[in-house]
Amino acid sequence: MTSSIETSVTAAGRDAFHESVHQWMPLMLFVLLPTVLSGCVHRIHVNPLPTAPASMTIPRSLQIAVGPLATEGADHMPGIALLDWRQRDLTQALIRYVQQRETFRSVSIDPAELTLRINTKLALASRQNRYHYRIRLQAEMSEASNLIKAYPVEQVAVGSSVRWVTASDRDPIEAALKLALDDLLSQIEADRSLYVGASVPSGE
Repeated sequence: MTSSIETSVTAAGRDAFHESVHQWMPLMLFVLLPTVLSGCVHRIHVNPLPTAPASMTIPRSLQIAVGPLATEGADHMPGIALLDWRQRDLTQALIRYVQQRETFRSVSIDPAELTLRINTKLALASRQNRYHYRIRLQAEMSEASNLIKAYPVEQVAVGSSVRWVTASDRDPIEAALKLALDDLLSQIEADRSLYVGASVPSGE
């Protein structure tokens, strides 16, 4: 008789536990799912810097206007972490690079004598068991509403074979962006005569 009562009590307790788990499971998933998913997102912050100041300067003020960032590949390949690179971070990185290169007299997002409009695209692909990060800059230099010259630039950096941590995305993205900016500013500096009068010495 005692054994039968103990069995009934044990069964009742087990049923109550299972019912409790079923009741709480949706709430647990609601709380934990955002945490799990956020851990899979690589939030990118880059800080590309010029190796050295410009050898050819342009003594004019520059406004940098950054268009929307386009990405391709990172969110469409199955089984890899998502990539989150904010527009604000890209804008700050571009301005900081050009400021530190010291090609122009001043650099900001405010109206200036010259305007450099930059559209950026990041494409991610997997080739030969390595991830390749391609940065394409479509830049246009203008004065007032007059286009002076367009500069399409594209550079690639090779990453690792896996993307388990944020640095595995951030480092090659930063490297590719630095190469693209090096190329872009070198071309602009080579076109110095388009932006200043012939009588202005290159050191000014």
